[in-house]
Amino acid sequence: MSLPPGFLDELRTRLSLTDVVGRKVMWDQRKSNQAKGDMWAPCPFHQEKTASFHVDDRKGFYYCFGCHAKGDAISFVKDTENVGFMEAVEILSREAGMTMPARDPKAQEKSDRRTQLSEVMEQAVQYYRLQLKTNQGAGAREYLARRGLGDGAQEVWNIGYAPDNRQGVLTHLREKGVSEELIVASGLAIKPDDGGPPYDRFRGRIIFPIRDPRGRAISLGGRALDPNARAKYLNGPETELFDKGRTLFNHGPAREAAGKGQPLVVAEGYMDVIALSEAGFTAAVAPLGTAITEDQLRLLWRITSEPIIALDGDTAGLRAAMRLIDLALPLLEAGNSLRFAIMPEGLDPDDLIKAQGVGAMQKLLDLARPMVSLLWQRETEGKVFDSPERKAALDRDLRQAIGRIQDPSIRRHYGDEIKNLRWQLFNPRRAAAQQGAGRGGFQPGKRRWGAPDPVQASTKGSLLVAASGQVEEVLREAVILATLITHPNLIEQFESAFERVEMTTADHRAMQSTILAFTGEDPAALRETIATQCGAGAVEKLFALNHVQIAPPMRRKDDTDLAALCLAEELAKLEATRGARRETNVAAVDIAALADEGLTFRLTEANRMRHEAQSGKGEDKGLFERADNGVMMAREEREALDALLKRIQTQTSGKK
Repeated sequence: MSLPPGFLDELRTRLSLTDVVGRKVMWDQRKSNQAKGDMWAPCPFHQEKTASFHVDDRKGFYYCFGCHAKGDAISFVKDTENVGFMEAVEILSREAGMTMPARDPKAQEKSDRRTQLSEVMEQAVQYYRLQLKTNQGAGAREYLARRGLGDGAQEVWNIGYAPDNRQGVLTHLREKGVSEELIVASGLAIKPDDGGPPYDRFRGRIIFPIRDPRGRAISLGGRALDPNARAKYLNGPETELFDKGRTLFNHGPAREAAGKGQPLVVAEGYMDVIALSEAGFTAAVAPLGTAITEDQLRLLWRITSEPIIALDGDTAGLRAAMRLIDLALPLLEAGNSLRFAIMPEGLDPDDLIKAQGVGAMQKLLDLARPMVSLLWQRETEGKVFDSPERKAALDRDLRQAIGRIQDPSIRRHYGDEIKNLRWQLFNPRRAAAQQGAGRGGFQPGKRRWGAPDPVQASTKGSLLVAASGQVEEVLREAVILATLITHPNLIEQFESAFERVEMTTADHRAMQSTILAFTGEDPAALRETIATQCGAGAVEKLFALNHVQIAPPMRRKDDTDLAALCLAEELAKLEATRGARRETNVAAVDIAALADEGLTFRLTEANRMRHEAQSGKGEDKGLFERADNGVMMAREEREALDALLKRIQTQTSGKK
């Protein structure tokens, strides 16, 4: 049986590979990062105790570093359920709420037709590219130049121009042997209902190709040059290729960039996406002329767990943000949410970057607000709560909104946050008093006594860090880098795990980025590329390390299997070491937090008693003595706490 075109793509879009695999395995919580869709478990295909089975939920693939099993959700069900391909598809279809299509003897014919339509669309893209370079395209070129899009950007984005001609692309494609029916079916031309001759859909417009995640042209968007045009932007119609509500502009490149750590930014239109990408924010997408749909939201979450919605700061932009909140609330899951970067009023991302620079845009993204913040703003902004009835109405509206969240854990956390915001709204004096509490006392939301100062980014990458117990980790990083440089044919196999490694030094980070971008398999070419981009000194320094020189992949450079085993081991050990340190830090903070609240209270009470005794307010003769005892006991508890934390850290480091 042949499946209709697009059915499997839709099935994979709706499913989470983590959910499918999670029915058969126990996840290793220490190694796994659910927020990033990066999950590890003992392999279900062979007996093992360590977690070498990796699921990359963003890409929809799994791989076992032990037995080398790999595949997607369909192959996983096939192998674990011992069923055929179509049976696996049926099982997953039921889970995804999709109806299996009836047997379609013409499926291959439909697939061939989609291929034909895509080829027609690609020919049209090239035609419009040529028109941009003609005399007729002079106005379009001037407009693009004013927007800062030179020849290089025009080439990258395949920007073109549709002359104000009723039968420009029609005539061109007919001369290429393309049938009129295919031209109309692709959305390039309109067939009048009165039976008149077809005419070009796009006229007098700058053309932006719309591509699917695989890079195939499936439709076009056009920006009018005439300020009096009825529609400033015009998209192609729904066709056999193009479903507007399930498509994102720049989907493929943005997915790749987000996989390499770029924040996924959702803008309003083509020009915003292009401006963001040209400024270095390459994981940028946009819906196509409509509000974000549920299908598009699920596509965004397949790319990353927390997209940043960057909307214009005008009324329309804020209204769109509020509509999106209502759409997203019932769909929230642990790790899947949204953040909002609201542009300054009157500016879109392109305007902001041109007026204030890339730094201003980066700052806006860094300060993106969580969704609960915008929900609170929507329900309270511009309202006065000076009566019990108005307060009750606010409570009702907030309960209704939070009640739409399906996940009970998220619903509880939203309730806690709203409760806190509500308390601050209705108790402004007490909230202000807490925020301005004495310097030495406990302040909600502030760093507690005894908690370490946050590590600065500049300190993390310094040699001081390496000198204070992380030398071994730096050397492991060096072996990993040297092994991949020597065996570039292993980059693809270990790409996901290697990409997650947070390199300690600037040299290591630079080499990591260069290796991830390398597409060949020639070690000499990769080494030369790294020397060019990172400096020859960095490469020489790496391979001069004694720890690197004695590593098995360096001593037996022709043994690829040995190199693969060494890489898997070094990556696993590095992750285990850093995971143990993270657990230690979390435990230390949790214990300190619990203890500090009690210590703070007792110290405060002891000091109050001393103050009363000194001022003559205390009648009890033993007040001084009890106050001093309270201080002494609190100090003893602090010493015991410090000893406990040191013991935890020593025990954990001994397990590495």
